[in-house]
Amino acid sequence: MTHLPSELEQAACTIEQRLQDTFKQSSLAPRLWEAMEYAVMGGGKRIRPQLVLASAALNGRGLLQEAALDAAVAIELFHTYSLVHDDLPAMDNDDFRRGRPTVHKVFDEATAILVGDALQTLAFETILQSQHIGYEQKVDILTVMTQAGGAEGMAGGQAIDLEHVGQAMGLTELEQMHRMKTGALLRASAVMGGIAGGLGRAQIDALDRYASHLGLAFQVVDDVLDATMDSATLGKTAGKDALAEKPTYVSLLDLDKARAFARKLHLAAIAEIKDEDHASFLLAIADRVVERSN
Repeated sequence: MTHLPSELEQAACTIEQRLQDTFKQSSLAPRLWEAMEYAVMGGGKRIRPQLVLASAALNGRGLLQEAALDAAVAIELFHTYSLVHDDLPAMDNDDFRRGRPTVHKVFDEATAILVGDALQTLAFETILQSQHIGYEQKVDILTVMTQAGGAEGMAGGQAIDLEHVGQAMGLTELEQMHRMKTGALLRASAVMGGIAGGLGRAQIDALDRYASHLGLAFQVVDDVLDATMDSATLGKTAGKDALAEKPTYVSLLDLDKARAFARKLHLAAIAEIKDEDHASFLLAIADRVVERSN
């Protein structure tokens, strides 16, 4: 496993603290806030918020820029909302996430639905109330995030996934589904970071292409890990895709070809930004995505 640069590890700790600070407030619905905190603070790779910070850092001002930190917190809240809803019995019906019971198992299904709803709106609120992001940047960031989560992004990809349980799917269709379900939010993370960092259009477009390749690589690696790792290592139930008869890159290509495809996508991703100044953090994240074990 590639180790992240120490600066990125330190930034991850800052993200963790900012997320924790989100829940330091009184509430008229304490059980809901408890469940929201449980969902968000249960660990995780935090790749999306790290992508935000690493993308903003292309401006040469380092990782810990306040505007980017606010965007990083927002994208992790938004991502966690999607995980809570995906785990529900009506969706992927998973009992474990990040190595512990899912929200609907610890609390109940109704609370889990409300947790997802509340985390999604809290993500929007985080951007809107930021004192460090300009008005036009807020509009652009919210546009990117909402489009990534909508019917042409994450939600649409999940719908296609559910529709194809037990059904044949070609590689082209599988790629489109995962570019929506998984890739859209990773692309959004990189672009949001570029916007928060005040980058120009050419750099933001390069980040978008980088994250497009990386997002698909992330899903291919997920499919490989689902077929090769145990539940304890993954932190979630292993082998569920095969049991649910869901099409995956492993089932369509075989294990070795799926791994080779992930490596090809990794190279394509780094080619997009390797000549950029201050791209070392993005390169390290790309390495981590394809070399991870969970």
